[in-house]
Amino acid sequence: MAAISRAIRYCAAASRRSVAASSKEVPADVARTAAVVAAARCGPERDREGGRRVQWVFLGCPGVGKGTYASRLSRMLSVPHIATGDLVRDALASPGPFSKQLAEIVNHGKLVSDEVIINLLSKRLEEGEEKGELGFILDGFPRTIRQAEILEGVTDIDLVINLKLREEALLAKCLGRRMCSQCGGNFNVASIDIEGENGGPRMYMPPLLPPPQCESKLITRPDDTEEVVKERLRVYHDLSEPVEEFYRARGKLLEFNLPGGLPESWPKLLQALNLEDPGKERSAAV
Repeated sequence: MAAISRAIRYCAAASRRSVAASSKEVPADVARTAAVVAAARCGPERDREGGRRVQWVFLGCPGVGKGTYASRLSRMLSVPHIATGDLVRDALASPGPFSKQLAEIVNHGKLVSDEVIINLLSKRLEEGEEKGELGFILDGFPRTIRQAEILEGVTDIDLVINLKLREEALLAKCLGRRMCSQCGGNFNVASIDIEGENGGPRMYMPPLLPPPQCESKLITRPDDTEEVVKERLRVYHDLSEPVEEFYRARGKLLEFNLPGGLPESWPKLLQALNLEDPGKERSAAV
């Protein structure tokens, strides 16, 4: 994955220069990079230890649950779950002027620039390569057409899972999110019960409440206000939805409408992915 990381950085820089470029000849260093990246692709379905080598992407509006489902699949398939939102939050927690500049962007519901995301992701892939990681499940990248084109140019994504949820449920979920300031656990205090559309079944999503030891330590993320959440959804629709069409045109997009909370949605998602439902994961979902 170090090759992928280097290629992401190279292609990001090259894409900024592509308008001025006129020669169609492929430079030797680009050809070498492409060859190395090709060798780093998925390979066999399973490695020696039984884990699957997958390169998947999760798409979906902020708050839809990409991290929840991606992390469960990560455990099932023994591949790392790489969430760019977590990478940004780690950067925000670091001291220095960069974290302050980043906070101004995030707290106003704006998208972090491609350059920042690409640098954070490249660093994470390099760290993973040093630990011997194979494959990945990306959560939060790509979010723009430019990011999708960069990723497409350096590695072969197997599958893109696009999670969908009604906007009123999304808003309620985002406003109900809480995090434990001590253990870092994520919870949700919202109890969502919405009438079905066009005579369909009601949508019920129970709260995900913290254990007693975390109840007094819950905090709300500074960007989980109604104004900021609505702005984030607007930005997503404007800039990120075209990414869905990018992968749809390539036959890699799996659209999945969440029917409710984890107990209802998890087994149906596994069925859509043609994966078996291990008892331990089913229990964890409930």
